[in-house]
Amino acid sequence: MEKNSRKQIVIGWVKIVLGLLVFSFGVHLTIFANIGLAPWDCLGMGIANHTPFNYGISMTLIALTILIIDLLMKEKIGFGTVIDALLTGNFVQLFNSLNPFPKNENIWIGIALMLVGFVFMALGMWIYMKSEQCCGPRDALLVALGKRLPKIPIGIVEVLLWAVVLLCGWLLGGQVGIGTLISTFGAGLVMQLVYSLIHFEPRELRHKGMIDTIKALAGKV
Repeated sequence: MEKNSRKQIVIGWVKIVLGLLVFSFGVHLTIFANIGLAPWDCLGMGIANHTPFNYGISMTLIALTILIIDLLMKEKIGFGTVIDALLTGNFVQLFNSLNPFPKNENIWIGIALMLVGFVFMALGMWIYMKSEQCCGPRDALLVALGKRLPKIPIGIVEVLLWAVVLLCGWLLGGQVGIGTLISTFGAGLVMQLVYSLIHFEPRELRHKGMIDTIKALAGKV
C-alpha cells in the first residue's frame, strides 16, 4: 500500500510537469498573438522591461513572492504549488525563445491564437489538477483573499486583483490591448467549455498539502 501511494505521488509530479508544459504552451500562444497580454503576463513583461530578467525569471520571481504571501496567509500549499511557481514562467520563456515564426501583426490571427491558447491552458490545468497536489500560487492567493473578504463575491475579488496587477503591469510598460479584454473574460469561458466536454469538475478534487504528501512518502499515512 505504501509503495503504491509513493508511486502515485511520483506519477502525480510527472503529471504536474506535463500539465504545466501544456499550460505554458497555451500561455505562449496568448503572448505570441500580440494583441494584448493577460494581467499577470502584463506584469511579468513589465518587470522584464525594467530589469535584467527575462519574462520567465520575472514570472518565477512573482510566483515565489506570491507563494510566500500564501504561506503568510496560511493557505494550503502542496508540491504542485511549488513546482508551478518554479517552472511555469520558465516553460513559457522556453516556448517564446524557440518560436521560429515572425511577430504576428494580424488581429484576427491573434484572436484565433489566443482562443487556441485558452484551450491548451485549460487542458494543461486539467492534467495538473488531476494530481491533487494543490493549486498554483495565484489561485491560492485568490482563495486567501476571498476568505478575508467574505461579503464580496469571489468573482469580484478576482476582477479587483486582476485590475491591480494589470495596472502595475501597464505602468511598467506591459502590452495592453483587445487581447487583455479577451483574456480577462474569455479564458474562464473557454475553460468551462473544455471541462464540460471532458466531464471534469475541479471542485470534486481532494487536494493534498505538502505535509500530507511528505507523510505519505515516509509511509506514515
